[in-house]
Amino acid sequence: MSAPISTPTLHRVPALDAVRVIGSVAVVGHHVGFATGVNTSGGDWGGWLARLDAGVAVFFVLSGFLLFRPWVHAKATGKAAPDPARYLWRRAMRILPAYWVAVVVCLFVLPRNADVTNADWIRHLTFTQIYEAGNLKHGLSQTWSLATEVVFYLLLPVFATFLMSGRHRSGRPWTIVGVSVLITGAWVGLIGGGVLTPTPHTMWLPAYALWFGAGMLLAAVHVGLRDGRMPRWGFLDAMAAAPLACWAAAVAVFAISTTPVGGPNGLEEPTGGEFAAKLVLYVLLAVLIVVPLAFGPETRTKLALGGGTVKWLGAVSYGLFLWHPFVIESIYWVTGRPEFSGSFFWTFVITLGGGLVLAAVCYYLIESPCQRFSQRWPRTPRPSSTESQSRTAQASAVS
Repeated sequence: MSAPISTPTLHRVPALDAVRVIGSVAVVGHHVGFATGVNTSGGDWGGWLARLDAGVAVFFVLSGFLLFRPWVHAKATGKAAPDPARYLWRRAMRILPAYWVAVVVCLFVLPRNADVTNADWIRHLTFTQIYEAGNLKHGLSQTWSLATEVVFYLLLPVFATFLMSGRHRSGRPWTIVGVSVLITGAWVGLIGGGVLTPTPHTMWLPAYALWFGAGMLLAAVHVGLRDGRMPRWGFLDAMAAAPLACWAAAVAVFAISTTPVGGPNGLEEPTGGEFAAKLVLYVLLAVLIVVPLAFGPETRTKLALGGGTVKWLGAVSYGLFLWHPFVIESIYWVTGRPEFSGSFFWTFVITLGGGLVLAAVCYYLIESPCQRFSQRWPRTPRPSSTESQSRTAQASAVS
């Protein structure tokens, strides 16, 4: 039996904090544009703001990359794969406490949720609010994507076990491509053929297998390039060496998505073709954003985007995602402003500022303590120094 090829230690990629910031701010802009009526006004910027929901694609690709990478790295180095129970425990402690607090506050405090039922409580607390139309309550409309992502979290150990089985050490990148395209393609085909309705089925995981699969593909290639197993994919390192070109291409793809090819800007249901076009354009956009920050050598740009203010914003980005719709709802409630009215600029500034304040409170009082707690429990037999270093690296790499 041949010895495993030496692979660099799995490490956190600090510059990816910038990706979290981009995704969260884009989602804020999208929701403020909708709340102020700009998205559907037909104005010059309506289409651009409407398509800022591409931030969800950025999050999904990033999740696929960060969460699958430890499995690929473990296989490449001949080490034990991440323990599924510990992985799920850490995911739960990362996501659930802050989410449950946001659900409780929104359902209790916002006047437009006065008609909330026990069923609404159960659905939102268990991430099942997306499986029937019309169940997303006020201040919690953004949680559809989190409910979808949670299903990916639960299934990832199964996917990873399959992809890393046998002697394959590369994560089977072409299998990832084929399966994700097949799942999303079949799902979109069922929607386009009228077998499934766009609502709620465009919120379910199969619709976004392509986005998560793209992140998993990047993870497999990232490890493969580091250990020299996948030289054919070296063009990704070459792309990363030209970040401005990648990001200019991302802007061009985003501009295309703002045209009618991406479907309606409001709540109208897209056709199967429009939904498919948006899925493809958004995954290209997300990959073009992620690659320059995840691949290639360390640069001054990466160092600048991996520290200081960007690092802090990345740390509180989950809280910003959770709390900004509550701020939007509160603005309209306190001021008595009619729906779909008001200044986009000032509403955005107040939403972003208020959202960051709540996000910081959420991070320091809930998220950070829970993440520390997740490292200490459940107790396991004390690992060797090598195993301890490996686990610490894996935990840091997916945080």
